Amino acid sequence: MIGFIIAGLVIGALARLFKPGRQKIGLLGTLLLGVVGSVIGGVIASLLGTGDIMELNILGFVVAVIAAVVLLGIAEGTAGRNRSA
Repeated sequence: MIGFIIAGLVIGALARLFKPGRQKIGLLGTLLLGVVGSVIGGVIASLLGTGDIMELNILGFVVAVIAAVVLLGIAEGTAGRNRSA
């Protein structure tokens, strides 16, 4: 469980690093972003047959970071639309 949290923080931090601009989310938001990205990456890697969903592997990690970047973009887009209304 602690490894899952640490991986979530790393994945969330990498997603924020790769996404240009300033994101207005804190540590908890980064953790949640990384954990959700990690679950998505694990599911996709599992479907591709590269390992178990709870197993850390390269493909799952890369897909998790990409998923977290996409989720971050969606969250920013949704928040931007709500602010301008």
